[in-house]
Amino acid sequence: MVTNQSLPHDDSLDNSLALLREGYLFIENRVKRYESDIFEARVLGKNAICMRGEEAAEVFYDPEKFQRKGAAPKRVQETLFGKNGIQTMDGEAHLHRKLLFMSLLTPPNQQQLAKLTREHWESALERWENAERIVLFEEAKNILTNVVCQWAGVPLAESEITDRANDFISMIYAFGKVGPEHWQGRRARNRAEVWIRGVIDNVRTGKLQSEKGTALYEMAFFKQPDGTQLDTQMAAVELINVLRPIVANATFITFAALALYQYRDEKEKLETSTSDDMESFIHEVRRFYPFGPFVGAKVRNDFTWKNFQFKKGTVVFLDMYGTNHDPRLWEKPNEFKPSRFKDWNGSLYNFIPQGGGDPAKGHRCPGEGVTLEVMKATLEFIVKRINYDIPNQDLNYSLDEMPTLPKSGFEMSNIRRR
Repeated sequence: MVTNQSLPHDDSLDNSLALLREGYLFIENRVKRYESDIFEARVLGKNAICMRGEEAAEVFYDPEKFQRKGAAPKRVQETLFGKNGIQTMDGEAHLHRKLLFMSLLTPPNQQQLAKLTREHWESALERWENAERIVLFEEAKNILTNVVCQWAGVPLAESEITDRANDFISMIYAFGKVGPEHWQGRRARNRAEVWIRGVIDNVRTGKLQSEKGTALYEMAFFKQPDGTQLDTQMAAVELINVLRPIVANATFITFAALALYQYRDEKEKLETSTSDDMESFIHEVRRFYPFGPFVGAKVRNDFTWKNFQFKKGTVVFLDMYGTNHDPRLWEKPNEFKPSRFKDWNGSLYNFIPQGGGDPAKGHRCPGEGVTLEVMKATLEFIVKRINYDIPNQDLNYSLDEMPTLPKSGFEMSNIRRR
């Protein structure tokens, strides 16, 4: 724990239920209450430090000060990450495996994913024109599941798409839930791992041909620093860690459509936009709307920061949502304003919707480039290729739920091509 007595300490016996109840605003609420960017609380029966802001992010992503091993709760590994996945690794082993992820998510591969995304949206249009209405979130998760499996070289029958997409989404949406929804996510994780283990086994035994350079091939035959292959289970976990985050962009796509509806002047600008305008809009969607609430790590070695003593083994949570809404970093942070990114300084620590730091060296998501390109392809389709109506529906979303989404999933009707 922190030894400096001046550190604000939440007086609740345990904050676990409060965290689930307050969701994205749990840390922000206490930052305001204690007028401090750092405070101590008890989560899952253990003392934890919570902090937010650019300086906090910079120290949080210092590998000399923090480690990921032992930080992710079991419930998160059993739904979102998979047991012992790359998110739980540190040091040279982490960097070695991270290079594999970086090699799979290069700019050329990002463009290939964007191309496939455009093609699949276009293919969906004929069906949409004959439908009374569609739910964009449902369409996006199915399309992205199809896209990412095609790109990765993972066989996927047409009849499987919806079930596999539902499992990917269930893994993502279960980590912040309790009860049936959480257990549903665990079952989804188990099904996905059984499926991908079988695919990897078939590639390794030659029953399934896989093209070198695809995510499937490279994960199946990846060599660890000692020259051994990952066991089948670990290879499956890590391949899912390539596939699942790309399907998660269905959430960003849904919020992007909501932004087009809520801020119609911004939609009009995009109709004659440059690539830079589109990128600024996408960044603002990722900053403004909720995605990841916070991220955790453990103190690697004792150190002092801002006159507070951090003791080895202490769990620390960095507030991603709060940092993206920090008024010291973002002028009028609760206003949707894409133009703010025209002059953004490109900091690795103040804009952290998918984590902070250098993705090549640390734990920032290596797929942010994919997110940007997939969303560009999608927005160009929505803004420039189709017209549609927005029927009456519940577009509210709750910051108490982690993750969260507009309740209707964003329904669209009377869709016609331009």
